[in-house]
Amino acid sequence: MDYVLPSGDKLSLAHGATGADAAAAIGAGLARAALAIKVDGVTYDLSRELPTDGEGKIEIITEKSGGEALELIRHDAAHVFAAAMLELYPGVKISIGPPIEHGFYYDVEMPAGPALSDADFPAIEAKMREHINADETFLREDVSVGEALERFVRENQDYKVELIEDLVKNAPADAPVTSVSLYTNGPFTDLCRGPHAPSTKRIKAFKLQSVAGAYWRGDSDRQMLTRVYGTAFFSKAALEEYLERLERARANDHRRLGPLLGMFGFSETAPGSAFWFPRGAEVFNELVRLSREMGRPRGYSEVKTPQLFDSSLWKTSGHWDKYRDDMFVTEAEDRQFALKPMNCPGHCQLYTLQKHSYRDLPVRYSEPGLLHRNEASGTLHGLLRVRHFAQDDGHIFCTEDQIQDEVAGVLEFAFATYKLFGLDVKLELSTRPDKRIGSDEMWDRSEAALKNALDSHGLDYTINEGDGAFYGPKIDIHMTDSLGRSWQLGTCQLDYNFPERFGLTYTGADNQDHQPVMIHRALMGSYERFIGILLEHFGGELPVWLAPTQAIVLPIADRHNDFAQSIADQLSDAGARVESDDRTESVSRKIRDAELRKIPFMLVVGDREQASGEVGVREHRQGDVGSASVAAFTERLTGLIESRSLA
Repeated sequence: MDYVLPSGDKLSLAHGATGADAAAAIGAGLARAALAIKVDGVTYDLSRELPTDGEGKIEIITEKSGGEALELIRHDAAHVFAAAMLELYPGVKISIGPPIEHGFYYDVEMPAGPALSDADFPAIEAKMREHINADETFLREDVSVGEALERFVRENQDYKVELIEDLVKNAPADAPVTSVSLYTNGPFTDLCRGPHAPSTKRIKAFKLQSVAGAYWRGDSDRQMLTRVYGTAFFSKAALEEYLERLERARANDHRRLGPLLGMFGFSETAPGSAFWFPRGAEVFNELVRLSREMGRPRGYSEVKTPQLFDSSLWKTSGHWDKYRDDMFVTEAEDRQFALKPMNCPGHCQLYTLQKHSYRDLPVRYSEPGLLHRNEASGTLHGLLRVRHFAQDDGHIFCTEDQIQDEVAGVLEFAFATYKLFGLDVKLELSTRPDKRIGSDEMWDRSEAALKNALDSHGLDYTINEGDGAFYGPKIDIHMTDSLGRSWQLGTCQLDYNFPERFGLTYTGADNQDHQPVMIHRALMGSYERFIGILLEHFGGELPVWLAPTQAIVLPIADRHNDFAQSIADQLSDAGARVESDDRTESVSRKIRDAELRKIPFMLVVGDREQASGEVGVREHRQGDVGSASVAAFTERLTGLIESRSLA
């Protein structure tokens, strides 16, 4: 059969050829480097016979294939881990061990005895290394369901038995499951769909990282298993670079930085809800102020809608059926109410309370509204996943002809916002999900409208199939932070569903009622999450204009306290966030504490400064940068604040 290489060249192979045959036919060097083969987008082991149906587009996966190659050896490493556990802990029961974004995990039920901890990792890693050095081949075998069940029942591997039984039970009537695939490396055999690299020795570097609890099948009524996380790479250098990046991420964790900078804290009395200290509230309010300042000249009018709505609103929007478990629901006077998890239905209701003409459109609402979502406690994560938050939310109601300009306007607003933080962003068009409302015709029209808006303005973007909102497609905006992590920041969503469901209309030039189109827009997302991302991206060293404390005055001795306070007052009157540290500590201690708080400017004042009316200026990380008059420093600081400079 003829196969097609990425270059477009044809490769003729005999019937029954494997991936290894394909790699060898291309070149001996490629055959040695090959890890797996991709045929028409599906990855297969090198030892498997190549499929003969489809287009026959093939690609050999090697170390240079990036994430796909890493996923293979991380899957390999998960099997090696399970093999080591079975040897070291007789009676251990293994469940599942998939590759994940940055490594792998394996869930196991430990036999009676001390709980597994990271103190056990060196012994497990040593045993894993034995399997890797043995260069054990990954052998795939398709066996009957009965044979597989007999094997795992004999080995007391209850979780494998359950997985096989569920495969059989959940299979469609017209495609029953009669066989399963097993993979063997050395003495270990696992139930697995694959694929895998040729042998264990392709794992050049690995590390077990942490241990956690995980319910079997994610069900809190089932057995709590021990989950061990690890990672693997093609070189020790790559592993060390990754571990160093993790250390930096831990140092930059916003949950550590927030309290250190005196910005926020958390309490079990309100799980998933931040308590903002004065310094944190300053940062929060600065971002809200930024949204308002930038939105006003772009035609947004700020509105305010209720927190609590009758369930009828959520039934109309579709949230009651699809989102109810994630909402906080209550009752009053025999009526069901819910706290709003998003602003859009309330803005639709607001739109209906006034009549609109085509001359009024586009109508652009904005609301930094408080929202509540009943997130599972296990998913809560500092400011990044919370139950109580506020969004820089906006909704545009426009005519069909205005869609392209309005989407372009949203994106221009987004780019202008992110530029203030020095963030480079990428666009992603997310299309219809499996679970959605609205007709296919509506989705065709919505997706085409967003695509046309992007294409007409020459914007680069990628397609993210199936990740749209349940009511419409969207343009998601992503950034990569200083640690190489990707974050979704903003979104622009096109919606024909809500206007139809809520009966939204405007009077056209023909004096007839027409249905507007709705655009959902959030640029920072939630302010909480955006602050968390910024703290980690900047390592807590926020730009001067956003820093919770922009300058601190450090008197050398008690006799300089009044002079220091007068300087702080002058700077505060000029609009800066300033403190005076009049503690009875040495000035070196005060400087060290200010450095830990990452305050951009430290102003040291003693006898000489008091006599001359100057301040000794220190900059965070840079140290002493010389003296300046109070007026000159005030001008410099306020200039940085007013211009929202990154410098």
